[in-house]
Formats: sequence, structure tokens, C-alpha cells
Amino acid sequence: MLHNRRSIPWLASVVLAALSTAAVAAEPATPAVTSLQQAAAGSWRSDANKARDVYRHPVQTLQFFGLKPDMTVVELAPGGGWYTEILAPYLAAHGRLIEATSPGASAFTAKLKAMPSVYGKVGPMVDFAPPKQVRLGPDGSADMVLTFRNTHDWLNQGPDTLAAAFKAAFAVLKPGGVFGVVEHRARPYADAQQSARELHRIPEDYLIALALKTGFRLDGVSQINANPKDPEDINVHRLLPDLAGDDSEHAKMRAIGESDRMTLRLVKP
Repeated sequence: MLHNRRSIPWLASVVLAALSTAAVAAEPATPAVTSLQQAAAGSWRSDANKARDVYRHPVQTLQFFGLKPDMTVVELAPGGGWYTEILAPYLAAHGRLIEATSPGASAFTAKLKAMPSVYGKVGPMVDFAPPKQVRLGPDGSADMVLTFRNTHDWLNQGPDTLAAAFKAAFAVLKPGGVFGVVEHRARPYADAQQSARELHRIPEDYLIALALKTGFRLDGVSQINANPKDPEDINVHRLLPDLAGDDSEHAKMRAIGESDRMTLRLVKP
């Protein structure tokens, strides 16, 4: 029996399409998320990430910032997407999540593509690399901008870089919009650049002063993420979850937990 050789590519394409459809169908549908509590409890979050909720308090933090499900939210420098796992499903139905990340953040992009039922509505992705690439979208287009433990990295590049990130947040926010900031806290009135470089911490007064200079109004300061066990003079990577120091100090660092953190709600007038 003779076969039509031209039918082979066609048959291959049909098989590949079927396999692709099966792969998508294999991913369980994400249930409708109607609360932050549901988002934080989602099966798509790893046990390791959920275990850190006791230190990072995502539900209480986002409630303090005033997050609502119909908002347009810009997340700055999401890293591995720890908060994205909560923000994306919560905003999927009625809001919009824009991720502002460094160009070429392939691991983060792959994470989003791997689970379209959770992250399929995230977008657009914005290249964000202050001080040169800082435009987050049209001026006055966002209800909220969020940054979690990133400000010390920008300060390590220089005060102008940190200032550029704050100015970018101010520009994209609508009047009345919120800039939510969480950062490792240094001792009061410590040298900001030195503590950022050596400890990955910033004094709270330094960030508040920068926010006011940028034009923000300080609308609230929360101790949700405070940790009184943290002496604030330890490099944060020696603490949980990294435990980057000598094995001999790990028990002591575990007893402290994660870093003491400031939580600031800044509003664009």
C-alpha cells in the first residue's frame, strides 16, 4: 500500500496540537479567588512559601495597603514572584496586575507561563531597571504600586537610583493612589548607604524622608512585619530563610526568625 508522503507533516501537526491541548487540560483549573485569604491558601503556592506567611503576613500587609480586587496594581521587581502568587489570582477577575521587572527575567517569565490558570491574566510586563528604565506606564494610570524588600538594592546602586524608582511610582499613580513599601529595617538614623550595602537594611526615617521629598504623603506606618527579636545590626541573609552564616550560628538565627521590617503606606495627593 502506497502512502502520500505529503500527509506526514500534516499528521505530525495534528498530533502535536493534540498533545499541546492535553497538556493545557492537564493543569487543574484555578478556583475563583474572591478574598486575599483564598489567594494565600492557594494550592499553587508551595509549602515553603506558605511557611513564610508567619513572618511576611501577606494578607494583613495587603489589607493595610488597601488592596481591592478591581485595582490596577504595579508590582516592582517581583523577584521569584512570592507576592505575585497572591496578587495574580486575587486581581484576575476584576483588576489588573502589571509586573515591572528587570529585562531578561527569564525565570520569573517561565514561572508565569508554566501556570496560565493562575498567571494568564498578568500583564503587561514592563522592563524596569532604574535609573535608566523606569517608566511604568501612562502617568496617572495605576491605583497602587507595591515593592517588597527592594529599596536597599536600588540604594546600593546610588541614591539617584532609589530616587528614580520612587519618582516612577509617583508618576504612574493616580491622585489618591497608594505606594506600598516593605523593607528590612536598620537602626534609627543609621547611615543609609552603609547599612544598605553591608546589612541590606535601610533606616525607616530615610525612606520616609525620601517619600516626602518625592511628593508622597505618609498615610500610615504599620508594625505588621516588625520583629522585636531582630537587633537590626545583622546582615539579613544570615537570618531566615537564607541562614547564610556559619552553621554554628544557625540555631541563634532561627530563634530570631526573619528580619524586622517597616511597612509604609504612601499616598499621592
